[in-house]
Amino acid sequence: MSPGVASAEKQAEILKDQGNVYFKKERLSAAIDAYTEAITLCPLIPVYWTNRALCHRKRNEWERVESDCRKALELDKDSVKAHYMLGLALLQSQQYREAVKQLEKALELGRGGKPGTYMVEEIWQELAKARYTEWEQGALVRKRQQKDLKELCERLLKEDCERRLTIADVNTAPVKQSLVEIDGVIQLDDDEFSGDENKSDDPPNEEITKLYHQHLETLTQVFDKAGAPDRPVEVPDHLCCKITMDIFRDPVITPSGVTYERATLLEHLRKVGKFDPVTRTPLSSDLVVPNLAMKEAVQAYLDDHGWAYRTY
Repeated sequence: MSPGVASAEKQAEILKDQGNVYFKKERLSAAIDAYTEAITLCPLIPVYWTNRALCHRKRNEWERVESDCRKALELDKDSVKAHYMLGLALLQSQQYREAVKQLEKALELGRGGKPGTYMVEEIWQELAKARYTEWEQGALVRKRQQKDLKELCERLLKEDCERRLTIADVNTAPVKQSLVEIDGVIQLDDDEFSGDENKSDDPPNEEITKLYHQHLETLTQVFDKAGAPDRPVEVPDHLCCKITMDIFRDPVITPSGVTYERATLLEHLRKVGKFDPVTRTPLSSDLVVPNLAMKEAVQAYLDDHGWAYRTY
C-alpha cells in the first residue's frame, strides 16, 4: 500500500469519526459533509455510504437513502444496515414487494449475528408493517375486482331469469313479468295487460324464480370463500411464543422440547435465572438451538395468509 493511499484511508476514518460525533449531536448537515468527504477519499468503504444514508433517513430524504444504500450493497451485499434502510426507502415510494424483500434479507442477516447485538426486533416490526401494507393494498384491489365481478354475475343471472320467465309466459297468459327488488327481496312484478283475472301464478314461473334464488345463494357463497384470504385472521397459539404470546420471529427450542422466542428466552436467562421458564429445569444459553421446523411452519402460515393481521 502506497503512503498516499494509507494517508487517504487514515483521513477518511478521521472524517467518519467526526461524522459520527456530528450525528450524535444531531448536526446532520455537518455529518453528511464529513461522510461525503470520507467517500470522496475512499469510495469503496460501504460503511461511509450507510452512515450518510442514516443521516438522509433522519431528514426523510428517502431518494438519497435509496441511492446511498444501493451503492453500499454494491460494495457489501451482506450489509444489514443497507438492506434495512433500503427497505424503508422503498416503503416510502410504495414499492412494497421490493421493500419486503430487502427487509427480509436484513432480518436474515441480522439473525445470523450475535443475539441481541443488532436491531432484529426493529427490523421485524418494520417488516411486519411492510408485509401488512403490501397485503392490505392487494386486498383492496381484489375486493374491488370481486365486487364488480359479483355485480356483473348478479345482473346476468337476473337477465337470464327474466328471459326464462318471458319464454315461459309466451304460451300462458298475457302477463308481462319481471323481477323487482322490494325491501331487499327479489320478487316477481306483474304488469297487467287485461285486468286482475289475467294474473298468472304458473308453477313454471315459480320454479324459475326458485332456481334464480338458488344461483344467487351459490354465487354469494363462492365470492365469500374467494374473499376469505383477504380478511384478517388470528394467529394459531402453537405458532406463538409462550412468553410473549406473539408470533415467532426467531424460534429456538430447549432440551425440554419447549419453543421460545430467542431474544425473550435469552433475556429470561440473563435477568431471571438459568432455567427453562415452563419446565423449570436447569438451562443455559449454549443448550438453546434454532427450531427450524417451527420457523418453516411460521413462514408457511404467513405465506398462506398473506400477513392478513397486524403484528404491531
